[in-house]
Amino acid sequence: MTPLGAADTALSPMLPPAWAHEVQAVLGPDEKLLAWLEPDLDASLFFVSGIMLLTPERLVSRESLAHQWVSWPLSATQSLQHRDHAGVGTIELFEGETRLGVWRHTLGMAPAVSRLTELFASLQQKLADPLRALETNAASCPSCGTPYAPDQDDCAVCDHDPVGPSDTWALLRLARFAQPYKLPLIVGFVLTLMSTAATLVPPYLTMPLMDNILIPFQNGKPINYDLVSLYLTALVVAGLLAWLLGWARTYLLAWVSERIGADLRTATFTHLQTLSLQYFGGKRTGDLMARIGSETDRINLFLSLHLLDFANDVLMIAMTACILISIDPWLALTTLIPLPAIIWMIHLVRHRLRFGFEKVDRSWSELTNVLADTIPGIRVVKAFAQEHREVARFREANDRYLAVNDRINKVWALFAPTVTFLTEIGLLVVWIFGILQVASSTITVGVLAAFLAYIGRFYTRLDSMSRIVSHTQQAAAGAKRIFDILDHVSSVPDAQRPVPLDRVQGRIELRNVGFRYGSRTVLRNVNLSIGAGEMIGLVGHSGSGKSSLVNMICRFYDVTEGGIRVDGVDIRSYSLASFRRNIGLVLQEPFLFFGTIAENIAYGKPEATRAEIVAAARAARAHEFILRLPQGYDSLVGERGQALSGGERQRISIARALLIDPRILILDEATSSVDTTTEMEIQEALDNLIQGRTTIAIAHRLSTLRKADRLVVLDRGEIVEIGNHDDLLARGGAYHDLYQAQSRQVQPEVDADAALATDNPAEKMPTEAKVASQVAASDQNRQGAADV
Repeated sequence: MTPLGAADTALSPMLPPAWAHEVQAVLGPDEKLLAWLEPDLDASLFFVSGIMLLTPERLVSRESLAHQWVSWPLSATQSLQHRDHAGVGTIELFEGETRLGVWRHTLGMAPAVSRLTELFASLQQKLADPLRALETNAASCPSCGTPYAPDQDDCAVCDHDPVGPSDTWALLRLARFAQPYKLPLIVGFVLTLMSTAATLVPPYLTMPLMDNILIPFQNGKPINYDLVSLYLTALVVAGLLAWLLGWARTYLLAWVSERIGADLRTATFTHLQTLSLQYFGGKRTGDLMARIGSETDRINLFLSLHLLDFANDVLMIAMTACILISIDPWLALTTLIPLPAIIWMIHLVRHRLRFGFEKVDRSWSELTNVLADTIPGIRVVKAFAQEHREVARFREANDRYLAVNDRINKVWALFAPTVTFLTEIGLLVVWIFGILQVASSTITVGVLAAFLAYIGRFYTRLDSMSRIVSHTQQAAAGAKRIFDILDHVSSVPDAQRPVPLDRVQGRIELRNVGFRYGSRTVLRNVNLSIGAGEMIGLVGHSGSGKSSLVNMICRFYDVTEGGIRVDGVDIRSYSLASFRRNIGLVLQEPFLFFGTIAENIAYGKPEATRAEIVAAARAARAHEFILRLPQGYDSLVGERGQALSGGERQRISIARALLIDPRILILDEATSSVDTTTEMEIQEALDNLIQGRTTIAIAHRLSTLRKADRLVVLDRGEIVEIGNHDDLLARGGAYHDLYQAQSRQVQPEVDADAALATDNPAEKMPTEAKVASQVAASDQNRQGAADV
């Protein structure tokens, strides 16, 4: 058998070992494998190991090793369609309107499916119009030979990641945060220049002290004490001036850098608040906390300390070099001998440190993620006795962080002593050349002494400036991670010219709404009109799209197809703040912030008076239990409201929604996690809340939806039924099946009650009536098999 063609040379090693021989056997001698995937579900949605192959001539499939190969020659009338829902993808091959084959897969196969369908479309284009396809799609990947799909610039098989801007560029972008502080920065630069000049005065006075005072005294001349007093006074004045200017410079630039760091933290957090839930869904809390916290602190430290030292070093080296050249150009030239080697080492180490500190930042984020997961979930950790497991997770993350730092320290431990050694070599060369100059009477001893004093400062600053590389790369890596947040554009953008919205009436209209989350289709072709003040109940199995639908209405996500209108205006035309101020949200798991009960109730309306807060709490049936607390409305609720019970937290959440007086109310399973008594109390509060408001309720329990004007039944992201409870039961459709499923779960408990309570008058009831009675009662405290 001839081996696979050049196009699949890169692909064949990736084939599963169980299929490699089978694939070679089924392909022709000159047949090239363009793409393949493993459909891992059968028609009954059980896991299987199948395979699909795409070549330029045909599509080949085998359901499993126990089945036979099936092949379809490619033609211009074929189409390969792909759709997915609730984690299950479906691929269908059509010849006109006739379905030839169907395959199912989990979403883990999505990249391979996308590659295969794109290449299939490319082949179809060639078959439909060979000349045009030859002009527009003749190119193929030079790495693996895969032909490009239409309008494709990169290979679908080989992932060529573009190289982004350097970290140093990210550090330079911080300059925009320095714009408000131009004047203090200019003053700081002038102070740095003056303080550096002041520190260079004492070495220069070494020459007259040596040549005019000490050496003449050794030759028998008397000391001129007036001249000595002048030189010493100049030394003291220069020292005091350098100290005063250095203090002013350090304080001023530290003041500026602290404010730049504070502005950076505020800007990052402010931008983070504008991003959609889709962004937060793909991020870890610990990672975001590390970026805003430790990364900005590192940048702030660099700006306030290391950048100041760097500027001082540069000025000191430049001014010292000028003085050295003015004293003796040839002797000054010898000081530059180690400079090329130091510059080369800085360039070499900078790249290693850049990638090293990026790994350090990621490792630190992993460590923070463990803390962010474990501390809020400490009750679950202790309930399952998994303390040792979490300690092991932390230790593993900590070891990775330690290992990355060790690798950086190995590089830095070699670099720093090497620079010091090179500067010592340079100093030795200056000594040798200087002694020769003195011996030949080219320079005096005083000049050599002053020169050596300046050389010491020159090399000290050069060594210090080389060490700044480490801090620069640390700050640059942190700046890059900060700008990763600042550069991210929200997938739910605010309106540029928003339509004014003073008061919402509450009419909601969904027109052909579709939504995809990543590669998964969640909603499709949803059409629904809700009148102002109407209560709608959303019904359906888990994963049918109920929560996604209310997320669209709240505009936590934007629709990918169609549109949503409120009072006749597309909600994307309203500003996010004005629109959401008219929406009240009560979740299954209410979130309370650390603070007092009054602060949590007034979260949506911080300016609310105590009377308004109490009124909202009374309407939410929360006033009584609040008064029983030690500090009443000023009692602390603890971290995430842990000091309160689930029902109490829920009533605080309802009071919070009542206080803002929303025109649109969203109830997302507001009573599903509480007991019967608590549910009755919460239901009373909800009855007050929904009066006069457009309400959309999702509930597991039918009792919550009894008062709904209409029930909307969702299945696989589509509306399948709309009507009230009685009408939907009479139709015998999807809602009827859901209701019966819940009733069947209640039936065994009814029979058990009948066996234990033979003297109960209810036993004399007909069986059907008794079951119906029990079902109605159980609707208030049981979650059935259906997700209603």
